[in-house]
Amino acid sequence: MDRGSPPPDSLMARLLGGPMAPGRLAWIGLRPARRAPMLAVEGAVLAPGQGLDGDRWAGAASGARQETLIAAEHLAAIAAFLGREAVAPESLRRNLVTAGLNLLALKGRRFRIGDAVLEHSGECHPCSRMEEILGPGGYNAVRGHGGITARVLGGGAIRLGDGVVRL
Repeated sequence: MDRGSPPPDSLMARLLGGPMAPGRLAWIGLRPARRAPMLAVEGAVLAPGQGLDGDRWAGAASGARQETLIAAEHLAAIAAFLGREAVAPESLRRNLVTAGLNLLALKGRRFRIGDAVLEHSGECHPCSRMEEILGPGGYNAVRGHGGITARVLGGGAIRLGDGVVRL
């Protein structure tokens, strides 16, 4: 049991492990170089212990931050906080955008996207560049809505539209 987890036989443990509708993969982005524009792709390969093939951080990121994910619903919230119609996924420089599920409900859990198996490893907090990228208030707009980080446990192909399923 990790720190902060409820006892396995508690009501809270049952609620946290309860039914959860699967989501889907809505966007995939590769960061080819530092500060370079992200490349949106229809499919990619997640390498175990590495991350997305073709991403500048593949193999270089810490074990806990091999992948970054954000929910499309949180992009809409960030846009609303900034008084905008939309915020493009590449603005936040997360690799994967999901839709239809609460990523925080994956806390401490394994999940599958396409052929790959990942494990939630933490929250993805905003960096100071959010002010530069999104303008004044960007950092605070992203706070609490920056998504999650994950480890790649089992590699495989992922494609737009793939299910995101808690294991």
